[in-house]
Amino acid sequence: MAFYRSQVLICGGTGCTSSGSMDLKEKFHEEVKKNGIENEIEIIRTGCFGLCELGPVVIVYPEGAFYSRVTVEDVEEIVKEHLVKGRVVTRLLYTESVDEGRIKSLNEVDFYKKQYRIALRNCGVIDPENIDEYIAFDGYKALAKVLTEMTPQEVIEVVKKSGLRGRGGGGFPTGLKWEFTAKSQGDQKYVICNADEGDPGAFMDRSVLEGDPHSVLEAMAIAGYAIGANQGYIYVRAEYPIAVQRLEVAIKQAREYGVLGKNIFGTGFDFDIEVRLGAGAFVCGEETALMNSIEGKRGMPRPKPPFPAQSGLWGKPTVINNVETYANIPPIILNGAEWFASIGTEKSKGTKVFALGGKIRNTGLVEVPMGITLREIIYEIGGGIPNGKKFKAVQTGGPSGGCIPAEHLDTPIDYDTLTALGSMMGSGGMIVMDEDNCMVDVARFYLEFTQDESCGKCTPCRIGTKRLLEILEKITEGKGTEEDLAKLEELSIQIKNTALCGLGQTAPNPVLSTLKYFRHEYEAHVKEKRCPAGVCKSLMKYEIVAEKCKGCSICARNCPANAISGKVKEPFVIDQDKCVKCGVCMEKCPFKAIVKK
Repeated sequence: MAFYRSQVLICGGTGCTSSGSMDLKEKFHEEVKKNGIENEIEIIRTGCFGLCELGPVVIVYPEGAFYSRVTVEDVEEIVKEHLVKGRVVTRLLYTESVDEGRIKSLNEVDFYKKQYRIALRNCGVIDPENIDEYIAFDGYKALAKVLTEMTPQEVIEVVKKSGLRGRGGGGFPTGLKWEFTAKSQGDQKYVICNADEGDPGAFMDRSVLEGDPHSVLEAMAIAGYAIGANQGYIYVRAEYPIAVQRLEVAIKQAREYGVLGKNIFGTGFDFDIEVRLGAGAFVCGEETALMNSIEGKRGMPRPKPPFPAQSGLWGKPTVINNVETYANIPPIILNGAEWFASIGTEKSKGTKVFALGGKIRNTGLVEVPMGITLREIIYEIGGGIPNGKKFKAVQTGGPSGGCIPAEHLDTPIDYDTLTALGSMMGSGGMIVMDEDNCMVDVARFYLEFTQDESCGKCTPCRIGTKRLLEILEKITEGKGTEEDLAKLEELSIQIKNTALCGLGQTAPNPVLSTLKYFRHEYEAHVKEKRCPAGVCKSLMKYEIVAEKCKGCSICARNCPANAISGKVKEPFVIDQDKCVKCGVCMEKCPFKAIVKK
């Protein structure tokens, strides 16, 4: 076994990879070899560290030096100064990770100190393509325990007592789902992992698959033992090439090590897993549509009941959970149900992973205990709103969720409180909005997405979301009436009550929540023909303030529509009929003489 004096961990998640982190890895190998220390330094490609805003990220141990936004040009300096001479390159350190010259541990940094990593425990820690590293961190120990020490019913009881709820949608108790499937009669049963993460701005499941794929394989095998299944399928988005590749590597390694396949651990238990690629249909995140897709049919939902536990894949009893749900299973088995149940709130146990994005300083992936407040996530972990802007709302649950305003920032986050606020936990997208966001336009954006992604099987979703979108477009174009506001509300409620699947039933949530909390913005659009945020082009205009205009003609020379005219050294004017509202004039004016109304 080789022993190294330093380890260089390089983020290999999608975000950092797209910024060139694998080029950094090659450069580190090159520079380390050039300096003759290749036998002293281990260079490891890991999964996501979470702080995506700072990528590419490189962490050097044992010092724990957190280098951010590293470029290929920086590598030579890091190797020569840090790895050869032992001097940390302070100019490249993440400023929050340093305190009066002392390098903080990650759990002292604001972004990390309120996090509790269970599902993400190995992301950014191990090489996801090295099964030995997973095993070194107790990997497959939980599977060995259940196969050699526990009955299937005992496994189910542990999961039930833990309080784990599904992390991909409505939060159904995981142990109950497993128990229903175990009790169903069938000559064949299946375990499915739903990795079809389609919410705009969501990347929780992707990061787990990229950073710790074996945790999902192990959990699926445990589920297979618990319910009496010998075959599993992972349905993953084809748009996640790194996740797919690492899954395939992990499955191959697991088979080679005998933790997948025939007679696992010599117990007589057989279980194998195959990967199935989704083609980008958002509706296939719904469990019955997903199963149709695996079967080679069009991805459209089936009426329920029967539920998958009774009649799922190919009509056989099936357990289906998402990536994050499975990632929690091995730690629960190893640490016990009481340990997991001690985290979180009374009805929402454990932690939740959120993809934090939008108008926030620290864009990235966070895992926090249930019950933490929105304020803690947005201001303490997320670093607050950039550019001195005011927080307006946060969208949770993706297109199926709702927008929560500032008055509820101190609300503890769990399944029930979010639902009570008109939103939902969903898979964990969390998009922050500031004063420059128009909430009517936000609702329109999400409706445009869900209407486009509707499979068209049921009338309420196929036609209802189209009508909702038409009304929202009418309002944002300045053609809305007060009657339209009443229609929005009435139609939204009808769709929620009558749509076939979760996509249609939750599609009106962005409309209903923005109507509830930001009705004044809708009324401004309808009654005053004004967009308070200055987003809706049909309701805004640019004007030149004569007192501030110096007559320099810069605005006129840069206007792409030739909508600005005037004489040099005299105030210029904008022809509103010609103006395309692009904002170039306002951006170019050196005297701040142009305002947006």
